[in-house]
Amino acid sequence: MITIWHNPRCAKSRQALALLQERGEAPTVRRYLDDPPGLEELRRAQETLGLRVIEMMRPGEALFRELGLARTDDAARLLAAMAAHPRLIERPIVFANSRAVIGRPPEKVLEIL
Repeated sequence: MITIWHNPRCAKSRQALALLQERGEAPTVRRYLDDPPGLEELRRAQETLGLRVIEMMRPGEALFRELGLARTDDAARLLAAMAAHPRLIERPIVFANSRAVIGRPPEKVLEIL
């Protein structure tokens, strides 16, 4: 089963979804802005991604600065910020075969199929 945390307004997210579909995959599409992951789910996603929390965030978002966040903040603070403000989650994130990857560039999603 393949799941994509998707934002249809994001070109990279649309491209990653299209790549999966072109490969004949029918991923479960989760519009994470409408159905945001909770804190525990974000922790599991971070562990599955194998990245530092900041690497699964969008620090260039104005909201990141407005909230007074910094790249050096501890993981707990950054995870809590993403749980409260899912716009801060980097996109897309694709989960498949007990693995996960951020689709930047979109072709990265093919690595876990």
